[in-house]
Amino acid sequence: MTGPVAPPSQDDLPLGQRLSEHELCPDDLLAGQEAAFARDIVRLHQHDDQLVAVACPACGTDRPDHAFAKFGFAFQRCPECRTVYMSPRPSEALMADYYANSENYAYWAEHIFPASEDTRREKIHKPWLARVAEYCDRFGIDRGTLLEVGPGFGTFSSVATQSGAFRRVVAVEPTPEMAAACRQRGVEVIEKRIEDLDGAVDRADVVCAFEVIEHLFEPARFVRGIRNVVAPGGLLILSCPNGEGFDMALLGGKALAVDAEHVNLFNPDSLSRLVRDAGFEILSVQTPGRLDAELVRDAALAGDIVLDPFLQRVLVDEWERLGWPFQHFLAENGLSSHMWLAARRPE
Repeated sequence: MTGPVAPPSQDDLPLGQRLSEHELCPDDLLAGQEAAFARDIVRLHQHDDQLVAVACPACGTDRPDHAFAKFGFAFQRCPECRTVYMSPRPSEALMADYYANSENYAYWAEHIFPASEDTRREKIHKPWLARVAEYCDRFGIDRGTLLEVGPGFGTFSSVATQSGAFRRVVAVEPTPEMAAACRQRGVEVIEKRIEDLDGAVDRADVVCAFEVIEHLFEPARFVRGIRNVVAPGGLLILSCPNGEGFDMALLGGKALAVDAEHVNLFNPDSLSRLVRDAGFEILSVQTPGRLDAELVRDAALAGDIVLDPFLQRVLVDEWERLGWPFQHFLAENGLSSHMWLAARRPE
């Protein structure tokens, strides 16, 4: 087992503008999204005979400790690396069918993304690009080809393309509807899985996968596939939920990060182990999340959790004064439930 990852220093972790979950999914659209997701879950459970028991996706240990259940699925905790993961989980074929026919994804595409894209562009994707560029400068990575794996509707790739921060930006997206959305935003797209590129693109200087790895049936294969695309000395950047972050620690299975699509909830140690085992050198692990405090506050206001007096003061009674500084504390000390990892492929 790897040792603990040192928390990031404050100088390395500008959080940017304050962000609210309500900006990302407007309240007037939430009921429609939740109804679409509920229908997806019903359809998924119609194929429970296609659920597959798996070992820990980070370290391969097969001694699961039951953590909690949600949406009718069991989540285990690895006793070796503490990764939380769904097992049994939908088979790879069932996962592919789920995403191809998801009403929830269609609702996001038609309603939520158009309503929130400007906010996402300004408060999420432009800061993400600035962080990627800062990694390149800090670690001496050429700003040649940037490849984004799993770009969704292409907002980050379009921001990167328009910025000129890299000489070439390519999105790798196998889903035809998503690939078309990227092209509509002026993004160059390769309509394949990362594992199947087979020379379809030159080696990339930087490969990014934002909020992807938590969805994958076999994340180790995914990271190995990325290694074949990254140029020697090039950079891999992953972002995903941190299964040991603040809102996960307090809310457990009630946390929003726990859902039927997030089948892998890594932590800084276990994600580092997974990436290192695939042949990368870990350069940085940070937790630059901006939503933990608000998510726990919302749960408390809804009666889903009872806070101790200290957290009641910080998250409810003096929220306007203490909430954002407390979020900074979580982020700066490796305690947020949003995680970034940067790694280099050795020369």
